[in-house]
Amino acid sequence: MTASSTTQAPLRLLAVHAHPDDESSKGAATMAKYAASGVDVLVATCTDGSRGDIQNPAVEGEPHPKRDMAGARRLEMERAAAILGVRQRWLGFVDSGLPEGDPLPPLPAGSFATLPLQRAAAPLVRLVRSFKPHVILSYDENGGYPHPDHIMAHRVAVEAFESAGDGSRYPDAGEPWEPSKLYYDRAFSPERFRALHFALEEAGLQSPYAERLAAWLEADAEGHTPPPATHPTTTQVDCGDFFEVRDDALRAHRTQVDPLGFFFAVSPDMQRRAWPWEDYSLIHSRVPSELPERDLFAGLR
Repeated sequence: MTASSTTQAPLRLLAVHAHPDDESSKGAATMAKYAASGVDVLVATCTDGSRGDIQNPAVEGEPHPKRDMAGARRLEMERAAAILGVRQRWLGFVDSGLPEGDPLPPLPAGSFATLPLQRAAAPLVRLVRSFKPHVILSYDENGGYPHPDHIMAHRVAVEAFESAGDGSRYPDAGEPWEPSKLYYDRAFSPERFRALHFALEEAGLQSPYAERLAAWLEADAEGHTPPPATHPTTTQVDCGDFFEVRDDALRAHRTQVDPLGFFFAVSPDMQRRAWPWEDYSLIHSRVPSELPERDLFAGLR
């Protein structure tokens, strides 16, 4: 087994995401910051995004996404990765779509979220063993939000983190490599939304977060704080200087992102003043690290 518990250069970061565009809405400024500092950053995209709906009214009439959504999103992903300064790999699975209705219909046969765990995780284990990341980023057990592909992305990331260093597991997936740290992304942390909400209100601007915050408050018996997170924030990366890069990468996903929508409600300058960090929860570390952290590579440098 090869361990990554000693300082090496360059450091390597692997972010596991369900669809093209997820990398630009979750942890993008962090990745851009690390890439600019010389860290080798790789995004693993689990699915082709072929069942995504067009979310941007300006794209509604364009023929390419209607004819070939996966192809359109592949081009968008290429542009976003270039903007962030990261590398990207497709794991080769088919988008499961987001089922709607009551009861929910079954997921399409053969789609990512329907696969046995070992089959779905095998390409990621192979990628971990070849790329040799020191740190892996993924979603929590709820997928960040409960999309079937996000939940499966969580499952395969944990499986790869736990098994890539064990030569008896996935024996045909390359030489073992043991990543040092596993984090869950907290892009939707209530603390961040509260800070941005109050910053907008103080500036006399309308907040798009009021409904979301009200739902969190209803879940609290006392009616004054969001419910505690399953995985609280342990690590905040100061990456405000890269918020414009993040926004540009997100806009590159034209089929999925309305440039006048929710993600751009707060200006980068206001975000830098209110919440200049991206938030993570350290789930497992094989190297000594003191909490709270300001660096995903704490204990590795």
